[in-house]
Amino acid sequence: MCRGFQSIPAVLAVALAASVSLAPVPVFAQAGKPWAVPRTPDGQPDLRGMWVNFDSTPFETAGTAPTAPVAVPQGTGVNPPSHWADHDSPMRAARPAMVVDPPDGKVPVMKWAEDKRAYDLEHVADNWVHQTPWERCITRGIPAGMFPAGYNNAYQFIQTPGYVVIVYEMIHATRVIPLDGRPHLGANIRSWDGDARGHWDGTTLVVDTTNYNDKGSIATSAATGRIRGVPQSEALHVVERFTPVDANTIIYRVTVDDKNVYTKPWTVEMPLTRDSKYQMFEYACQEGNYATPNILAGGRAEDKK
Repeated sequence: MCRGFQSIPAVLAVALAASVSLAPVPVFAQAGKPWAVPRTPDGQPDLRGMWVNFDSTPFETAGTAPTAPVAVPQGTGVNPPSHWADHDSPMRAARPAMVVDPPDGKVPVMKWAEDKRAYDLEHVADNWVHQTPWERCITRGIPAGMFPAGYNNAYQFIQTPGYVVIVYEMIHATRVIPLDGRPHLGANIRSWDGDARGHWDGTTLVVDTTNYNDKGSIATSAATGRIRGVPQSEALHVVERFTPVDANTIIYRVTVDDKNVYTKPWTVEMPLTRDSKYQMFEYACQEGNYATPNILAGGRAEDKK
């Protein structure tokens, strides 16, 4: 059980205030007319709104470790609403895997990284250093926070002049992405989620993220199968592309490059689906929550047995 409350960062408060004045009107393609990406008042392609990615597609192709389905309460109307309770967007065709490159649908992880992941997951109850940053309520990571989990798979996009803001339902994370062409931070400044810089490629939002620390994990949810807990290094470089393809769909494509962890870059692609009725509620979790001491206490109880 998590506790505590974290106030909305000042920059998000400003973005929210500005978003009210720029509140989008739902757009739907008219019969017989091609759909065109709408624009915000300042001319950006309009991605604003609530998007979800409940998806039971396996992260990698068959033959990798199973993804252990998570039960979802039915009929509650929230987190997720009943129409997402099957973990899928009803409009999505079945896909063999979220990983689309390499073509075999397998992430090319180096053996040392797989060995470390396996050791850490086997010793989660022994020491907090073996836990992912999600279990410690620090972050789900980037791009890990975009990969579907068993619940709370919602993302609110807010746009103001010069910025795109993504509010993640999980761990109440807020990501502020500048679009003004500023350079990345100096190489000596490192963080869990890296340093993001965005720009528009036509109607596609491209986000380039560097300056990671080496303390996080590339994936943190059990739904990512064997990739959960694979470490990241300071060489991690992530490029995300958010492409609106119709009024209710954004195609999310991310390429991960970390020369210290993978033999070559790899790419995930999946849809985000608009759900204007979805509601986010506070995810009251922060480092120091009950989960870590409870996990470790359980481990000590097992030791006594």
